[in-house]
Amino acid sequence: MSTQNSVTPTAEGIAAAARKEGRRGLPPVEKWDPPFCGDLDMRIARDGTWFYLGTPIGRFGLVKLFSSILKKEGENYFLVTPVEKVGITVEDAPFVATDVEAAGEGEDQVLTFTTHVGDVAVAGPDHPIRVERDPETGEPSPYVLIRRNLEALIDRKSFYRLVELGAHHPHEGDSWFGLWSGGAFFPVIPSAELPE
Repeated sequence: MSTQNSVTPTAEGIAAAARKEGRRGLPPVEKWDPPFCGDLDMRIARDGTWFYLGTPIGRFGLVKLFSSILKKEGENYFLVTPVEKVGITVEDAPFVATDVEAAGEGEDQVLTFTTHVGDVAVAGPDHPIRVERDPETGEPSPYVLIRRNLEALIDRKSFYRLVELGAHHPHEGDSWFGLWSGGAFFPVIPSAELPE
């Protein structure tokens, strides 16, 4: 490690810098390219729980603060400030969509998602929905893009609500069951694979 960054990064130091930068909404992390200062023993579990040094972070305000300075580069996740960047572990997606509200019907439908840290995103061309399926079990894992290139795993209860709102529509030459939102259709499963 270089001598200019001889201080080991800590969650407390990162939090202090995030508070300073986040006074006017979300910090512009996409504009920051600070030097990498090493990895922090911080992990986001698949259920959205944040851990530091193996212990869950119980303060919602602190989790929300850390989530505001989260950045994804390639497949790696970092907490960034204007002067430092530290790596963290994300088991699946950094956010969990815990609620969805639907307005309208069919092609005019609008789906609004809220995450466990209070982010809100309206699904559409800028916030697409995608569904990954486990190759062995076929189990779906649905996601929605929340901000920048950060996604939320859509929780089970919200996904069940979405299935009730789904429709059949042609997509790439096949018939698909999927979701409309914001004027865009998001395929979930080929219609031929649906149980009768």
